[in-house]
Amino acid sequence: MASVTNKSINTIRMLGTEMVNKANSGHPGIVLGAAPMLYTLFTKHLRVNPKIDKWINRDRFILSAGHGSALLYSMLHLSGFEISINDLQQFRQLGSITPGHPESHLTPGVDVTTGPLGQGFAMAVGQALAEVKLANQFNSKDIALFDHYTYALCGDGDLQEGVTQESLSLAGHWKLNKLIVLFDSNDVQLDNMVNVAQSENIKQRFEAANWEHILVKDGNDIDEINKAIEKAKASNKPSLIEVKTQIGYGATKAGTPAVHGAPIGEDIVNLRKALNWKEPEFYVPSEVYSDFKLNVKVRGTKEYEKWFLKYTKYLTTNSEEGKILKKALQGDFAIKPQILQDLKPDKPEATRVSSGKIIQKLNIELPNLIGGSADLTGSTKAIGGDGDFQYNSLTGRNLAYGVREFAMTAINNGIYQHRGLLPFASGFLVFADYSKPALRLSAIMRIPTLYIFTHDSVAVGEDGPTHQPIEQLSMLRSIPNFNVYRPADFNETAGAYVSALQKKHTPSAIILTRQDLEQLENSSIDNVNKGAYKIYGDDSAEVILTATGSEVSLAIEVAKELNNKKISTKVISMPCREMFECQEEKYINDLYNKTKLKVTIELGSTFGWSKYGDVNIGIDSFGESAPFKDVMKHFNFNKKSIIDIIIKKL
Repeated sequence: MASVTNKSINTIRMLGTEMVNKANSGHPGIVLGAAPMLYTLFTKHLRVNPKIDKWINRDRFILSAGHGSALLYSMLHLSGFEISINDLQQFRQLGSITPGHPESHLTPGVDVTTGPLGQGFAMAVGQALAEVKLANQFNSKDIALFDHYTYALCGDGDLQEGVTQESLSLAGHWKLNKLIVLFDSNDVQLDNMVNVAQSENIKQRFEAANWEHILVKDGNDIDEINKAIEKAKASNKPSLIEVKTQIGYGATKAGTPAVHGAPIGEDIVNLRKALNWKEPEFYVPSEVYSDFKLNVKVRGTKEYEKWFLKYTKYLTTNSEEGKILKKALQGDFAIKPQILQDLKPDKPEATRVSSGKIIQKLNIELPNLIGGSADLTGSTKAIGGDGDFQYNSLTGRNLAYGVREFAMTAINNGIYQHRGLLPFASGFLVFADYSKPALRLSAIMRIPTLYIFTHDSVAVGEDGPTHQPIEQLSMLRSIPNFNVYRPADFNETAGAYVSALQKKHTPSAIILTRQDLEQLENSSIDNVNKGAYKIYGDDSAEVILTATGSEVSLAIEVAKELNNKKISTKVISMPCREMFECQEEKYINDLYNKTKLKVTIELGSTFGWSKYGDVNIGIDSFGESAPFKDVMKHFNFNKKSIIDIIIKKL
């Protein structure tokens, strides 16, 4: 290795190890083993502009092995991103921009939030898909606005996660040839050697899924790493570059689990000797800064300037496409309620059907809306526009995810984080459990991805308890920074979409029925954005019924009967609890004025409803397999039973 190259790589190693030691927490093994790999990628291939770190046509880099954050922060600092030496010294400390695992909303140069293994890999698939889709949509004959690569670094743990298998299968099927994954293949994980937990042939596994597999036998050979990346860029398939490395290279316990996830402490003295490192702590030699400036910052800035000239010309010569692109890049997907009003039916209709009609309208209004379902499009009615997206049909906006709920959700996170597209994903509510880790990551990243969950209660009927959601609404509502809409009819379904599409930093789930619902007299598109509103009765009622979704019409029936019995009752429809809790205190207090009895009604777990009800009527057991009406009768979920409960309580 040339002297400056060797010094640059060892600078990366030492900065990362010193960060972990100073914090007395972190993962030094990947820093020491994978530094040559990342040095080669950043200085010879990655196109980024550290001063404009969200440049839309930059190459993406995702550290799927997010525990190696000290490695990433070292790379970003040296490359010229706004991460200082002081920031590196504050690694894993409260309020720093160098947290334990990378967070995209917090740290310059971090493309997605990673740490939960496998999800970074899946989000890289989403980013690569977004590049292909936007290139097909906006590139003209003489101007290529989108032509970047998506790179990821993963470890053995990433490849063991099921979401990775789901995602790599789709990437190979879609032939995402600009997706290049560097595999830090060191045969070690936290508990033990990898061969204790797996024995499959990684090469054959990826080749079977239509990937290119490229092996680099020596993780310190940057010439071979460079050749491998060049070969991957020339492939017509996504590529896995397996780089054999030694975890903890240079440390006394290199090649063992002991250097995976704990500071090396005093052994840093031996590391310094092994690397012939004589510089002070957290010191970067000037020639190393110069190396990165020339080969990352200057090169990337030139690439950005060339692209920006193209972009300026494009906006002049393709004005209509330019307007669409600018709105999409700004994340402007809001719609006006009026465009949906003509879709309102004059008869009962399942809210999944209402939602399906709304999505078809949105496919016209929002040309950058893209999405699909986990092999349930016929049931969820959530269909992307212009046919299926395939490698030979790039105009399609319907993503046929197959039965891969977790990958679907994680890939959608990657699509949105690329910018330029608004993704939606759909499935049955009960299977939101399969998507939960990626739903949580949507909220952590503060991105407005859209989730459409149908078959929302025991009204699923004959499919039985395995398919009847009970606790899923509570689970979704427990996620911070996550809005859950459960509309009662067409108006509220339309209002849920209008509200969700206004969001810039909050994901939303819209929960929909399989069974037909009445169109309610006083339901409102606009009031959905308030989260809750009076839909029936007098403000001064002595009983307040709060209901969501399909139970709102039941609550109104109960209220009418109670009013006939001289018990004044009003009904509050609460399509979105999270939006309601954001309202001004006066609105909340006026809606829930002092009253004798507050009752909540929802076909699911009563967990979390005590805030709004003295009596909470729901289902706190698993369901039953039977026709819908028989299931409802079994659980005494009917007007008479609810009235009896209320009168007894009064």
